[in-house]
Amino acid sequence: IWSNPPIRIGKEALHELLLTWLPRLNPGGLAYLVVGKNLGADSLQRWLTEQGWPTERLHSAKGFRILRVQREPATLERA
Repeated sequence: IWSNPPIRIGKEALHELLLTWLPRLNPGGLAYLVVGKNLGADSLQRWLTEQGWPTERLHSAKGFRILRVQREPATLERA
């Protein structure tokens, strides 16, 4: 997923949207989000991590951050 998510729709609506999008990733899949620093990029990164979506800031420039969100790889269960 590559997105500049609609931050201005409000935190609750944004969280709902991301919790719809992110589970559609394949195990080990990635989402790249471009978010304005002054529009809550850092708090979004913390929230995603708290929700169980490992999130890393890849780059920051000119007031924007690129966040990489990864779905955990599938685990093999052994009998």
